[in-house]
Amino acid sequence: MATLLVHLVVTAALLLLVARFVKGVQVEGFGTALLAALAFGIVNAIVKPLMVLLTLPLTILTFGLFLFVVNALMFRLAAAVVPGFSVNGFGPALLGSLLLSLLNLAVAGLLGL
Repeated sequence: MATLLVHLVVTAALLLLVARFVKGVQVEGFGTALLAALAFGIVNAIVKPLMVLLTLPLTILTFGLFLFVVNALMFRLAAAVVPGFSVNGFGPALLGSLLLSLLNLAVAGLLGL
């Protein structure tokens, strides 16, 4: 349980960092970032597997590259649910989700999460 909370706080902090560097991604504050990180986790746990299954033929056809599109859509969906977190367009969603994933991977590797 503690690992989940640490991961949530780290993701929220990284989301604030992503909002600083990606034009088109806005987060109002740390509380909003915490809510957005929670929403992103729930969306990735529930909606993303269904989307991956439904888009499997397209994912196979593009050698897995379509998963970047699915991840960007999940990022936008989380932004649509959380007030104070917005993503303006598909480009910022793609770049924001990619950067958030890479930063999360790096921090998880450093912290051993």
